[in-house]
Amino acid sequence: MEDVTKEEIIKEAIEKAKKEDPKKAKKEKQAEKAEDKKEETAKAEDLKEKETPAEEQPEEEARESQEEGAEEKKGGFFKKKDKTDKNKERIEELEDKVKRQLAEFENFRNRTEKEKTQMYDMGAKSVLEKILPVIDNFERGLATVPEDQAQGAFAEGMNMIYKQLLSELEKMGVTPIEAVGKEFDPNLHNAVMQVESEEYESGFVAQEMQKGYMYRDTVLRHSMVGVVS
Repeated sequence: MEDVTKEEIIKEAIEKAKKEDPKKAKKEKQAEKAEDKKEETAKAEDLKEKETPAEEQPEEEARESQEEGAEEKKGGFFKKKDKTDKNKERIEELEDKVKRQLAEFENFRNRTEKEKTQMYDMGAKSVLEKILPVIDNFERGLATVPEDQAQGAFAEGMNMIYKQLLSELEKMGVTPIEAVGKEFDPNLHNAVMQVESEEYESGFVAQEMQKGYMYRDTVLRHSMVGVVS
């Protein structure tokens, strides 16, 4: 009973294996075919990509390439424009700097010239003030010459020197201040006394004790005068 059972079991196992093997083989064969088909499809796609010309790229890729080129070109244009604007600004800054320096130099030159003129005038006035008493002495000396000797050689010589001195002073800008017959002006006249006069009205200069002089536009020495009361 036990041996028969084993044989039956073995027989059943063999029969079962015979039935299952064709199915398993069929599945394996189908799987192999699917794998082969998948490999063939992949190879065909690779071959197609390799054989496709550059000009036959997809429209989207071509458009992206064109957009990138346009962006690069646009960026280059603005970059060049920015560089030009910076150069223009730099030139304007330099021009403004040069103009300001020229203006400062012009102001400095004018100020220097004015200072030099003032220093010269101060020095000239200092010298001229010392010469004025010499002129006064010439005038006093000539006033004391007797009439019968006024035409003599000595008097003529003194008079010529006096006139030459006045001429040279006039060339330097020294001129006498008019006093007698002029209305009293404290900027030009120095009143030392009041006098009576039938010829001039009150407030006018009737007498001059010492002649005054102008140096260009400034008073070198005030006139010493007597004013009608």
